[in-house]
Amino acid sequence: MSNTETKPMELRCGATVDSGLPAEAARVDVLTARDVPLGGPRAMTVRRTLPQRARTLIGAWCFADHYGPDDVSLTGGMDVAPHPHTGLQTVSWLFSGEIEHRDSLGSRAYVRPGELNLMTGGFGICHSEVSTPRTTILHGVQLWVALPEEHRNAERDFQHYAPEPVRIDGAEIRVFLGSLAGDVSPVRTFTPLLGAEILLQPRAAVTLTVDPGFEHGLLVDHGDVRLGDALVRPAEMGYACPGSEALTLTNDADDIARTVLLGGPPFDEEIVMWWNFVGRSHQDIVEARSAWMEDADGARFGEVKGYDGDRLPAPELPNGSLKPRGRVR
Repeated sequence: MSNTETKPMELRCGATVDSGLPAEAARVDVLTARDVPLGGPRAMTVRRTLPQRARTLIGAWCFADHYGPDDVSLTGGMDVAPHPHTGLQTVSWLFSGEIEHRDSLGSRAYVRPGELNLMTGGFGICHSEVSTPRTTILHGVQLWVALPEEHRNAERDFQHYAPEPVRIDGAEIRVFLGSLAGDVSPVRTFTPLLGAEILLQPRAAVTLTVDPGFEHGLLVDHGDVRLGDALVRPAEMGYACPGSEALTLTNDADDIARTVLLGGPPFDEEIVMWWNFVGRSHQDIVEARSAWMEDADGARFGEVKGYDGDRLPAPELPNGSLKPRGRVR
């Protein structure tokens, strides 16, 4: 998905520093989302939990949008014209609805509930995303992963995966990246990552063994869920710093709760994010934008075939250089 804000935030994101706390003392911070309208008056509004001033990265996860449930008869659904990406991987995960993906590799694929689309846009890729006529309610998350320096110009790639559910202690878990609860995703990433949807039965609690070198973010879609002792409500994200060998999730409600658990080792590089580009400097962003706007032959980003309409133009760059923001500590 594109970040279709007309004035995207200028961000230079720093690695999260390990607090050094022992596992039993690891704190949980609750992050709130901000509403971001994507486009015109009928467009969807998404809830963005990453990046924000309180926390810019969780592992290599650098962007998290949570949207829906969205009645497409009222909003028109999703119709994101061809747009570029650099220096990242996009992760699409749905709770309801169906989206058609087309990209400049020639991929044409659908993502449905419980299925993963992961696209790598290293040096450059472009794609479109359109909700299908079969969609009545659109609901899901769109996530980005920053590529490390040695791989940030990686070749274009696209992967699709439908994980089987794992059931343990009143929880149903679908591991789409990394490993959890004895299940391992085969999807390739460039840094160690964890991504899983977790459904919790009413009043259920589950304790999950995790990598103590990872920091974790628990995004709650539905229900009131405790991450350790911290209550995390819908559209909020609970952040657990590195050091924990296990995470306990508890559903406080009389209804099924749905969450997405993200994780990874603290990302030890600084990145500049602007619009749909991830780079290391202001100049990286300038060059990527110029290539998208001026390369009519698609030398860097290629061409999306089969989309009925024009591609998205890039917003104007802000006056002056993209300014760094300090590391979150």
